[in-house]
Amino acid sequence: MQIGFYKEGKLIDTKEYDGLTSDILLPLLKKFIDSYDIEYFIYTNGPGSHMATKIAYVVLKSINIIKDIDFKAISAFDLNNSKPIKALGKLYFIKEKETIITKRFEENIDSSFFMPKTLNEVEFLEDNEPNYSIAAV
Repeated sequence: MQIGFYKEGKLIDTKEYDGLTSDILLPLLKKFIDSYDIEYFIYTNGPGSHMATKIAYVVLKSINIIKDIDFKAISAFDLNNSKPIKALGKLYFIKEKETIITKRFEENIDSSFFMPKTLNEVEFLEDNEPNYSIAAV
């Protein structure tokens, strides 16, 4: 899991964490809420791990209700230069124009993600709910 910290729209720090989203996300966010004045959270609403996306959404929605901290969504393709994103086995999510489909690749595809230097480099989505435009694989 990668987390970026932005101030006035510019990346000031990044952190990487290993572990299951279900195990590490809530304790991390609690630590950040206790340590920083957070205006809002940004998360990728997919494609990718449906379970991790669901967990992130539920946790952020709960924080939104309890702490009144808003959250926004962006596409995971904004954080990997629109490269294929691992789905399951040899299946990858790919973006064809504005449509997301799955495609089989025999070789492993590097789906490395990065934090953009500024928030001007990403497009905030109108809806912050998870992207369920395709069936879970």
